[in-house]
Amino acid sequence: MSVVAAQGLKKTYGPHTVVDGLDLTLAAGTCHGLLGPNGAGKTTTLKMLLGLIAPEAGDIRVLDLPVPSLARQARLRIGVVPQMDNLDPDFTVAENLLAYGRYFGLKDNEIKQRIPALLEFAGLASRADTRIQTLSGGMKRRLTLARALVNDPDVLFLDEPTTGLDPQARHVIWQGLRKLLSQGKTILLTTHFMDEAERLCNELTVIDHGKAIARGSPRELIANLIEPDVLEIYCEEASGWGQEQAARLCDRYEQAGETLFCYTRNPAPALETLAGQCALRYLHRPANLEDVFLKLTGRELRD
Repeated sequence: MSVVAAQGLKKTYGPHTVVDGLDLTLAAGTCHGLLGPNGAGKTTTLKMLLGLIAPEAGDIRVLDLPVPSLARQARLRIGVVPQMDNLDPDFTVAENLLAYGRYFGLKDNEIKQRIPALLEFAGLASRADTRIQTLSGGMKRRLTLARALVNDPDVLFLDEPTTGLDPQARHVIWQGLRKLLSQGKTILLTTHFMDEAERLCNELTVIDHGKAIARGSPRELIANLIEPDVLEIYCEEASGWGQEQAARLCDRYEQAGETLFCYTRNPAPALETLAGQCALRYLHRPANLEDVFLKLTGRELRD
């Protein structure tokens, strides 16, 4: 069953086409990652799926409801974590959950019964009466995730949920998201952390300039779109080694600053050559999703 089904989505702002013929399908009980560089159209796509902005073309159904015509009914069954925390600074932790639950028409008694479990989920059980201003960034992000669950949603839209968090906070959120998936929730996730996408997502759609440029599971994308071995050579002499040896010994190579990335299906010849070069520092590792992402979208900065 498809929890979200969108076909041919298009959205322009002035002369810029932000989303261009995008198709997207989410299977129930899975985590689907929407990956892309800044400006690729990820947040605009989420806003269209939520019915906050209307597409200029295309068809959207969320939880078998047409969007945007019945977006309000669909949103009653959706939890949203926006890019930026928008907690009410005048309320305590528990009061934030209570106020948000009222937007869904829930009665205060019902919300109050849910609050302890939500705070336990977010690791904030002892913070119910704490003011928002005194919370750390990680605590605020975890509270925003707990708030998205106040209506017991069927599907969660998470827009870069762990941006700005330290590793400990990220792992806490990952653990919580895996628990939600085990409960049958469906998640649509945007993230710039490729390790996060590899850990959590069953399926990925990579978009650039508003178009889908790759689809598949993390393992499928790595297996099908990138050479299996990577050599990272980092020093001032890396560029010279690349010109002399990488083209001969590797399938493909790219220079990024002082680091030379060599991609190969047979690393043995390159490793043998590098072993005799004492001045060169290098790392040999398997290819990962970040390698795929950079191959598809390039290494240029996006603003």
